[in-house]
Amino acid sequence: MSVMPLLEIDQIFVSFGGIQALSGVDLEVDEDEILAIIGPNGSGKTSLFNCISNVYRPDEGEIRLKGESLQGLSPDAVARKGIARTFQNLRLFLHMTALENLLLGRHIRFRKNPLCALLRLREEELRHREVVEEIIEFLDLQAYRQTRVSDCPYGVQKRVELGRALSMEPELLLLDEPIAGLTSEEKEETAYRITEIRGRYRTAILLVEHDLTIASKLADRMVALDYGLKIAQGSPEEVQRTPQV
Repeated sequence: MSVMPLLEIDQIFVSFGGIQALSGVDLEVDEDEILAIIGPNGSGKTSLFNCISNVYRPDEGEIRLKGESLQGLSPDAVARKGIARTFQNLRLFLHMTALENLLLGRHIRFRKNPLCALLRLREEELRHREVVEEIIEFLDLQAYRQTRVSDCPYGVQKRVELGRALSMEPELLLLDEPIAGLTSEEKEETAYRITEIRGRYRTAILLVEHDLTIASKLADRMVALDYGLKIAQGSPEEVQRTPQV
């Protein structure tokens, strides 16, 4: 019996005015899989992420998570279904500390308990802090936990955003150029952490990356986009051997 993919993208079309951002793109992501999406600037990679998150609403096509359509859901409802993401341009609360940014990622997991609030019990808060503390240790953010994000180095800010996404306990993690702008050493560390995330947190990863060497090392499979069209898919080796790529 075939296993249902975690994510199914079925013939997605997206246009902005006269520009076709995505043209009939379809792909699947399996549980615990790392799938890399490659392509030049303007090929539709981030537009695809925005469709999965329902920041953009496709003109045609459907996106399903575990067989359930995401059509019509708000971005926060999609997050509650189990999809978290990072951004090409960081979207952090710069005036808040690294710890506070990670705790914000827990907001979708908070359970309302009027009795605990009335009695000023902290069980719920402590439960979420325990999850965040584990992520801080995993991402080596201990030295920056009480530092305002605006005062953190860029590489640390990237880790904070990754940590905030992980704190949502996603089943699918969307990483939009996670190593862009990092030093060579930071790139290697981030690549290692991405492979660790799959095993430690049991989450599938959809990865947009321009660095083909690192993308090939990380990915089980790869999809290539160009001008909104899917031009190749398969193993990293197969995709890179495709003449169009």
